[in-house]
Amino acid sequence: MHQHGGNRYQYQNIIDFSANTNLAGIPAGVAQAARDAITCSDCYPDPACTELVEAISRHEGVPSTSIICGNGAAELIFLLVRAIEPKKALLCVPSFYEYEKALRAVRCEIKFYFLQQENRFCITETFLEQITEETKLVFLCNPNNPTGTLVERELLQKILIKCEKLGIVLILDECFLPFVREEALFSLKDVSPLFPSLFILKAFTKTYAMPGLRLGYGICSDQNLIHKMKEQNQPWSVSLPAQKAGIAALKETDYLEKSLRLLEIEKSFLEMELKELGMLIYGSEANYIFFYSDRSNLFEICIEKNILIRDCSNYLGLTKGYYRVQVRNRKENALLISALKG
Repeated sequence: MHQHGGNRYQYQNIIDFSANTNLAGIPAGVAQAARDAITCSDCYPDPACTELVEAISRHEGVPSTSIICGNGAAELIFLLVRAIEPKKALLCVPSFYEYEKALRAVRCEIKFYFLQQENRFCITETFLEQITEETKLVFLCNPNNPTGTLVERELLQKILIKCEKLGIVLILDECFLPFVREEALFSLKDVSPLFPSLFILKAFTKTYAMPGLRLGYGICSDQNLIHKMKEQNQPWSVSLPAQKAGIAALKETDYLEKSLRLLEIEKSFLEMELKELGMLIYGSEANYIFFYSDRSNLFEICIEKNILIRDCSNYLGLTKGYYRVQVRNRKENALLISALKG
């Protein structure tokens, strides 16, 4: 079974560098909103997430009819695949495993586009050649997880135009894009109304450090696809505490800017220290750093020091020696570097 990061429950007193949430932690107002909602949880949550959808609509500047909420972005991935039922799909690897898992659940034939080490695991124009008339679904993650690399907007647009022309659904996962300073330069949200074949995935999970509450959403101008996804889903999949937390999170404008500044400082520190240890860094455009080490036992070394990092060797397209670490606060980052020196 594929092992994700963030499974800290099998350890005691662990510092978790394997899950890529906001280093600033859950905002106090968001946590309070979730706590307050518990007192109202003797009633069912709004199945349409009406208040939350309206808040997202204002925040993103898109019509509320183009928004669907889910129990984390992962639920939306599975709903999308079940709604589309593709016979053939195209995936970049290494990337987020749930894309593959969702496709295999509907017995979809998967074509893999292997990201190459010599290209620093970046997508190139050759990806366009892999999109054919037989393709029905394309998954892209930007920035990619686990490699932390970005796809330039020009190439994204070329991919989108080809998908639209061939009637292929392009699912663009932008869950980590809020951690990129020039977010608008890499997002396709602004052209979403013009391309019904585009579905953009977003999540509160990473941005507001609330993975335990499970809240994601999608943006798509294809009303028929949104409807099919809703028909596939169970009612009340988004809890009341999650809905209220999401509404509160969208009011946290100062939090996002402060966490971005903190991220830039700590990421710079961590990159410098890792390079001095001889690590080969490939991508760090988000709030995590992807690197290679000749020492293939770093995971075990860190566990002995009560530190959990992400061993990426179980990603398709990667081998032993590849790791991913979340950028955390200075004290914890220093402890990580100390452990890696051991």
